[in-house]
Amino acid sequence: MDGRAVDLNSDVGESFGRWVLGDDAAVLAEVTSANVACGFHAGDPSTLRRTCALAVERDVVIGAQVGYRDLAGFGRRFLDVAPDELTDDVLYQLGALDALARATGGRVAYLKPHGALYNATVHHDEQAAAVVRAVREHDPSLPVLGLPGSALLGHAEAAGLRTVAEAFADRGYAPDGTLVRRDRPGALLHDPVEVAARVVRLVTEGVVTAVDGTDVQVRADSVCVHGDSPGAVAMAQAVRAALDAAGIAVRAFA
Repeated sequence: MDGRAVDLNSDVGESFGRWVLGDDAAVLAEVTSANVACGFHAGDPSTLRRTCALAVERDVVIGAQVGYRDLAGFGRRFLDVAPDELTDDVLYQLGALDALARATGGRVAYLKPHGALYNATVHHDEQAAAVVRAVREHDPSLPVLGLPGSALLGHAEAAGLRTVAEAFADRGYAPDGTLVRRDRPGALLHDPVEVAARVVRLVTEGVVTAVDGTDVQVRADSVCVHGDSPGAVAMAQAVRAALDAAGIAVRAFA
């Protein structure tokens, strides 16, 4: 975006049956784009339909958060899926969520991988290309949201798709600009005030402080505030308030 505007996105729709994860209604009051689960890593059809309806009601753009077929692992385990099978899995998820979104008066307007698939497509060329192929076959007008410099965005750009660079409000960064693995120290940030100040600096200066204390250049059109982390609502509220106070417009990229 233009340096004085940014999109805020969050992962939602990750409850399953009677098991509830996060406060989607409260998070959707703060963000402009919703990464809605598609049933493979989380979410059941009724949960996803309700989540899409909430997003439409709050004028939040719906995105498909596609993942590995891994409900037990919440999509956070790498799966060595054959490229053709992965393309079909992503197509299946896109089609299912778009049907539920359209039933609520919305539509899927972008794609973002989830969890281990997101991390894999930073460097795994075959899986990145498989995800991009699914987007192209389903709807080549859909933007692809991902980490700057990733194989995913590289393949998407080469395929003529719109790419959207993403940063993370509450995740630790390594000195090379990649995310710190969740099982490593510094992977998650928990202080809403610290995170909010970090996001304002990220948007205005294009810089984030890595876990080793060095500054890393990070380009971001959209900033993710995780909806499933402890204190997610307070974090989203703090980030939105800080952006508003800094005169930074918060608006969807799609």
